[in-house]
Amino acid sequence: MAQPNVERHVARVVRELERHGLLLETDAKLPSLVALVAGAPVRGSWWGHPLGHTIFAVSEALYEHPDVLLVKLVSGKATWVHRRLWPALLAVARAREPWQLEGLSPAGRAVLAQVDREGEARAAGAPAREIETRLLARGSQVQAEGGRHAKVLQAWGRWRKRGVDTLDTMTPGHGRGALEAALEALNREHGARGRLPWQPPPRRAKTSR
Repeated sequence: MAQPNVERHVARVVRELERHGLLLETDAKLPSLVALVAGAPVRGSWWGHPLGHTIFAVSEALYEHPDVLLVKLVSGKATWVHRRLWPALLAVARAREPWQLEGLSPAGRAVLAQVDREGEARAAGAPAREIETRLLARGSQVQAEGGRHAKVLQAWGRWRKRGVDTLDTMTPGHGRGALEAALEALNREHGARGRLPWQPPPRRAKTSR
């Protein structure tokens, strides 16, 4: 049986995502799915929260929503992206710019080579995270043997879900600008310092002694 109010929560989350364009899965300051369902940000793992099962059900429903994509985007965290920003995201993700390739570990390069050669690759740990946070492939979880979960990294060119193949109409520069504008609005509204993968970490304020 579905968790109570799951559909209501999903509808609310989608409305917020459509309004902002970006929505974190969980975060202390920026709008997130977890905070919307729980009523406030949840520090640490949300699994122990009284609404943990509802949060999971909402996340599962959102993952299948036709206007939603989940990627590692803002501050390296799982981020829901609304369809209206997909052209921007794809333009940036498929550009293979220096920030995506420079400093990539040998293991990460091997995974990327397999993705390029075969269209997808299974990976775990640091190499998988490298590929995802640099937007070099789209990551998704699948259930492996023994009930464990594995990460499948899929080439963006193979992602032909929901008419995505018709969205190659934006330059990488314009794509970065659109995503930066969406995040800047969120940061300004919530006093946060979220950043995108190509943006340098914010400088820490100097403290006087």
